[in-house]
Amino acid sequence: MSEYTAPAQGLDAVEVPEPGAVTVVVPTFNESANIRQLLHRITESVPARLPCEVLFVDDSTDDTPEIIREAAKDCPFPVAVLHREEPEGGLGGAVVEGLKAAASEWIVVMDGDCQHPPSLVPELVATGERTNASLVVASRYIEGGSRAGLAGGYRVAVSRGATWLAKGLFPRRLRGISDPMSGFFAIRRSVVTADVLRPLGYKILLELAVRSRPRGVAEVPFVFEDRFAGESKSTAREGFRFLRHLAGLRTASPVARMVGFGLIGASGFVPNLAGLWALTVLGMHYLPAEVLANQFGVAWNFLLIEQLLFRDRRAHRRWWDRLGRFALLANADLLLRIPLIALLVGRFGMGALPATALALVMTFVLRFVGTEALVYLPRRRGSRARRAV
Repeated sequence: MSEYTAPAQGLDAVEVPEPGAVTVVVPTFNESANIRQLLHRITESVPARLPCEVLFVDDSTDDTPEIIREAAKDCPFPVAVLHREEPEGGLGGAVVEGLKAAASEWIVVMDGDCQHPPSLVPELVATGERTNASLVVASRYIEGGSRAGLAGGYRVAVSRGATWLAKGLFPRRLRGISDPMSGFFAIRRSVVTADVLRPLGYKILLELAVRSRPRGVAEVPFVFEDRFAGESKSTAREGFRFLRHLAGLRTASPVARMVGFGLIGASGFVPNLAGLWALTVLGMHYLPAEVLANQFGVAWNFLLIEQLLFRDRRAHRRWWDRLGRFALLANADLLLRIPLIALLVGRFGMGALPATALALVMTFVLRFVGTEALVYLPRRRGSRARRAV
């Protein structure tokens, strides 16, 4: 990004101590019909009060990048576009790329559909400077704010439900943030820890608040306006990605991950025990039946663990390597579990189903430690370096 120096007469209206410059990061996906209007609104309300530059991080499949470059010629501030051929992490991933590239002290993130008023950008930064906050959120849910631009009761209910769910799962880290689903906020570049961010979908504020843990949070009310053109990117698919994102954030700590592993393992009882029941009803002895039924639980658990617990560690090994290790570990567990089941059935007179369930619980800790260490633990860089020397 190039640097921008405001004209001397523009500094009189700025209530922010120097340097006070801001990079406006706008993630876009097929927003060509909104670009000119957005840049026009920024031109009208930001440069005279605050030196600015605008960075579009674009994942579009239409002509949005070309429209940006053409419209930028009429802007009195630098405008750049970073087009991503592989949109990893969705719009949240685009924001992370923008955070890495931004050169200003303050970074304001806003949508490209004109539902976030650019006139609020100077106030977000000024509030941060005045309160010494590291994060300033434009909120629809404090006095003076409104979610009027959410079309229909369904979207209002989904937005409100997602807010309650997020705040319920992260009461401490989201303290002071009434609108964690907001896509409009200002953050100091010095507190951005981009390397720890693992965005999934478009709720990047939630990711920043939970993983970066900025100190000092302030809020400014804003009215969520109607989309200028085009269609909303909120879909059922994005809703599922949001739920996966929440699960990944909530299970980031080892203790939470163990709890999640246990819950997933408990859910694996259903296909395991159902398979065991079906096979024993068909006349198979309970021991070989458990060997076969175990594969149903293995497949079920692997799919859920991949999606909900270790999504950010899947890059360390190829999927077939992870699956093979997980299956070997789960079936090696039988070497301990089968004798234990036989003991519980033969010595203590338990039925095959309750004995199997009890054995699964007893071997839980060993399975969790083995899965984390042998399947998803990152390879040591030091050992790689030693081998390369």
